[in-house]
Amino acid sequence: MSIAGGYHRSVEAAAAAGCDCVQLFTKNNNQWRAKPISDDEARKFREALATKNISFPLSHASYLINLAAPDEVLRKKSIEAMVIELERAAQLGIPHVVVHPGAYTTSTAEQGIAQIMDSLNQILARTHDLPTTILLENTAGQGTTLGRTLEELAAILVGLDTRAHRLGVCIDTCHAFAAGYDLHSEIGFKKFVQDLDRIIGLSRVKAIHLNDSKKPLGSRVDRHEHIGDGELGIDAFRRLLKHPRLRKIPMYLETEKGFDSHGVDWDVVNLTRLRHCLGE
Repeated sequence: MSIAGGYHRSVEAAAAAGCDCVQLFTKNNNQWRAKPISDDEARKFREALATKNISFPLSHASYLINLAAPDEVLRKKSIEAMVIELERAAQLGIPHVVVHPGAYTTSTAEQGIAQIMDSLNQILARTHDLPTTILLENTAGQGTTLGRTLEELAAILVGLDTRAHRLGVCIDTCHAFAAGYDLHSEIGFKKFVQDLDRIIGLSRVKAIHLNDSKKPLGSRVDRHEHIGDGELGIDAFRRLLKHPRLRKIPMYLETEKGFDSHGVDWDVVNLTRLRHCLGE
């Protein structure tokens, strides 16, 4: 949800759409600089969460951050930006910040993973007194982006095992499907969940992004679609929402804003479709 007009507006918009939880950017996601959050803004946000009964607020880090960058200037800038993201989330009372692992660009995947581990070590050391944790998000694998496979995410987590309590994972359904995980079949879904538990551990999955995919299985192209209108299809979400362990994890829509052909808010449409999967 947008924070235009104040952070509390994102909570109000979420409640108006019928959401139970909310995700937001704490700053412009395509700019490095950010205006400081005032104590009054933070107070209004926290009060809105309480009065609107919205729980599990989640922050998404800037898309400019690249913790795998071989360019040291960009990587240092990314580290600094991520520290600020964690500080801003803590000020607002947001427990987790989602970030894309990064892209290795002109280096190699192995070097990129090593850079991410080093970057995260620096970030976690500098924010050791904060309660906020980092959630690494799986990616579609476009270009040189890392995090396409569960094994790549696990390699990063294993490398930071001493700070395991400050790290978790956010799974995006569109990204997983585009990366080649066959979530739209019952057999493929079961295998993905088994692999997720074996390689990462379901206890480390703290958030799920619910997005259908405009592009087909294994396309490695990240294009979100409205629930049930894409290549994933409604049955994939039905299986996910009815899974005894996954259904307990907070889930967030990242589908396109606007209104359908009947003038209904797309957030309301997507939420309704998801709740129908549960028979609600």
